[in-house]
Amino acid sequence: MKVCIAGASGYTGIELLRILELYKEIEINQITSRQYRGKALKEAFPFFNKSKYQDLIFTEEVDTASSDIYFLCLPHEPSLELVKTLYENNKIIIDLSAAYRIKNKEAYPEYYGFEHRFPELLEVAVYGLAEIFRNDIKSAKIIANPGCYPTATILGLYPLAKEGKIQDDTIIVNALSGISGAGRHLKEDFMYPESFSNAYAYNITKHRHTPEMEDVIKRISDKDIKVRFTPHIIPVSRGMLSTITVKTDISKKQLRDLYFDYYDKEYFIRLQDRPVRIKEVLGTNFCDIFVDKDEKTGYAVITSAIDNLSKGASSQAVQNMNIILGFEESYNLKNLPIYP
Repeated sequence: MKVCIAGASGYTGIELLRILELYKEIEINQITSRQYRGKALKEAFPFFNKSKYQDLIFTEEVDTASSDIYFLCLPHEPSLELVKTLYENNKIIIDLSAAYRIKNKEAYPEYYGFEHRFPELLEVAVYGLAEIFRNDIKSAKIIANPGCYPTATILGLYPLAKEGKIQDDTIIVNALSGISGAGRHLKEDFMYPESFSNAYAYNITKHRHTPEMEDVIKRISDKDIKVRFTPHIIPVSRGMLSTITVKTDISKKQLRDLYFDYYDKEYFIRLQDRPVRIKEVLGTNFCDIFVDKDEKTGYAVITSAIDNLSKGASSQAVQNMNIILGFEESYNLKNLPIYP
């Protein structure tokens, strides 16, 4: 089984290379990067010295015929076009961009700045959140790998949404992300002097992940629930914490029992007895969740932690690959975090 990683020099591509190194059943035969075209992997990234892929050369263009599985770690619009070509070539596509995550094509011009020209493929694409859409993923050709904020938030909200236990039509989400969520490109806000010992909210009223969360929550609950989402940058390299506040009429005990019923047999969900911490999920495919209820106000408070580059992107993409190929879902993904 041959694998291509398009956009392999970004953080998510590097993370995929690190994980897929463990597989004997597949061969990475293509890595692409405009920045590093013509260079060997170990030349561009010396920490891959001694990797079995150390001499693999970055190309600029994707060969759409020579691989079986294509991981796309590209901007949204290039992915939009490439997915169509690969689908027509009967390839398996795991797209880490947002080009096929939202079923409503009208959201793309407003939030992403482009018209979605392939609405027929939006119907074919499967949202790659395995804990919810596992059965659809098994036979999918296009996997729309979820965004990091939506992964942490939707997994934190899923049991309440699925059981119809959300009372209001709006939920409140405050989320914290490590700086790597912005990618490897140079931007003033993410330079060391700006980000060190700093924290700030951004895109407060119109973040691109808001319609993605609302779209998936509607599919789960069959209700139009609005997400009042506020993302924040914190001065760590990687990791993500989502705090979800939602009105519900079930008791604290019922709330905790509900989450146990839904997630007890999910390998990558760990229900914790105290508020979760990002350091305890770094470099893993785990999502740690803690649920509680403020009985005075009637609001449930759920905290959910993931590694934004792993469960929020690359290891989740590999989890989806495992499902499609019929491997054990946790195959090569059972690693625990490096701590401290």
